[in-house]
Amino acid sequence: MPVATQLEDLYAAIEETAQLARVACSREKVWPVLDAFGDGLADAHVVFSLATGERYAEELAFDFTVPPDAGDPYAVAVSNGLVEKTDHPVGTLFPEIQRRCPVDSFGVDYGIVGGFKKAYVSFPLGEPQRLSTLAGIPSMPRGLAEHADSFAAYGLDGKVSAVAIDYAHRTWNVYFSGLSAEQLEPEAVLSMLRANGLPEPSGRMMDFIRTTFAMYPTFGWDSSKAERLSFSARSTDPAALPARYEPLIGEFAANVPYTYTGERVLVYAGALSAGEECYKIAAYHQKTAQLSDRVRPPTPK
Repeated sequence: MPVATQLEDLYAAIEETAQLARVACSREKVWPVLDAFGDGLADAHVVFSLATGERYAEELAFDFTVPPDAGDPYAVAVSNGLVEKTDHPVGTLFPEIQRRCPVDSFGVDYGIVGGFKKAYVSFPLGEPQRLSTLAGIPSMPRGLAEHADSFAAYGLDGKVSAVAIDYAHRTWNVYFSGLSAEQLEPEAVLSMLRANGLPEPSGRMMDFIRTTFAMYPTFGWDSSKAERLSFSARSTDPAALPARYEPLIGEFAANVPYTYTGERVLVYAGALSAGEECYKIAAYHQKTAQLSDRVRPPTPK
């Protein structure tokens, strides 16, 4: 199938998903990112994400993988006019990670309303990274080093599967995969939240956390304090816990379009911050073997 036809099909899916999410969709806003990254999108892992909460209001995220040989996604976005170049250290962190760590794939988070937001770097599933390796990267904000001991005490050292850099908000996430049932017990979760200066979760959020397999804190450059702590799990159930709390998430989970055979693959997340709790759903539209198993329970010993 010609690339142009594939991109038209993908745009049609974005438009359909935006209608489902009740988010405005403009061809003028979306097509530039398809044009900039179009050569790799036919074989990309593509995800549509929707979230509750004020920070995510009226937005639909279009996430997709980028082959490592395509280069730094932020640099591609700058060169194609999707975002302005910045002198802030957020602009240098990605290439520094790439030079010091093994890379499995890159990714982009593009808001169909807000535009280019994040770049992801994912490490090979068999080679999760250590906290000391990442903390030693020159542009890495001090939050990781200052929390390394508490993360290690929680059993997270050597479990870093990916890093995401949010250029729009000048924040970053570090993703820890393969959490055990013991790490998700209430007392362990409360200890981690206290260590990061975050409030105790509601009962329904704690119920959700106990079903999850991965965790990712959000930090900025101006403070070592965690802004949010999120937990996530993969599912094929459109009526999983967050969908019971949030009707729009349930409707989205049951109807978002996808291209592969079998059940629709979903990733639910719950995020805790000082100001609110919110939920997120990511639905795989296209999936690849390379990325489809990233959010998963730990392998039994």
